[in-house]
Amino acid sequence: MAASDRPRILISRAEVIPGERWDEYAECVAAAGGDPAPIDVATITTAAALPAHAGILITAGVDIDPARYGEPQSDRVAEVNAARDDAEAVLIEHALAAGVPLFCICRGFQLFNVVQGGSLLQHLEEREPHRARRGADGVSIESGWHPVTVAPGSLLASVSGAETLRVNSRHHQAVEAHRVAPGLRVSAIAPDGVMEALEHPAHPWALGVQWHPERAEMAADPALAAAAPRLFEAFVDACRQHA
Repeated sequence: MAASDRPRILISRAEVIPGERWDEYAECVAAAGGDPAPIDVATITTAAALPAHAGILITAGVDIDPARYGEPQSDRVAEVNAARDDAEAVLIEHALAAGVPLFCICRGFQLFNVVQGGSLLQHLEEREPHRARRGADGVSIESGWHPVTVAPGSLLASVSGAETLRVNSRHHQAVEAHRVAPGLRVSAIAPDGVMEALEHPAHPWALGVQWHPERAEMAADPALAAAAPRLFEAFVDACRQHA
């Protein structure tokens, strides 16, 4: 594929999270035919200053500051980055206003909801099936796993071609049904009622997922293609059309 056919996609980059590799986002975008471009959230002030791009990907990370959705911070919220919240909110608002394809993952999915006027459950008391846990070696961090039900007629249904998906899970906060932002559509739900995907029906391509399609445990498993590589392929294709 010629370089000119590869749409440039901005990928937010911030703090290093144990057990996470930022480069996995870039690798998945590149494998899907895009040109990944990291953008340090510390450099983002206004949309007008952004480099040229055809799409935006918002990544995982620390908790969102509850002050953004008008709640006091729980003692189960150990680390927030309000400056990152502000910077990525600029990216999300710009993408929604300008019709730029937007893909939000894990923390990005949660911020997608908060920026549009939703809120979050600050801590899931039950570890299973959503929260990451220590591996058998006591050091590595392993994902939880569970199915999600995909909403018929949704963007996610169109992209995945599936009614149910098996996904990984590494989060301790969640979007509950009554916390979904006005205007967003629920496109996947876990068996316990936790929202797993949201999309903006008035936007050409804006999707957030709570799981981690960029991780090798999903991206490299052909059995999970509908919930991982297929999402990146559809996103990059939307970016190419936008460009």
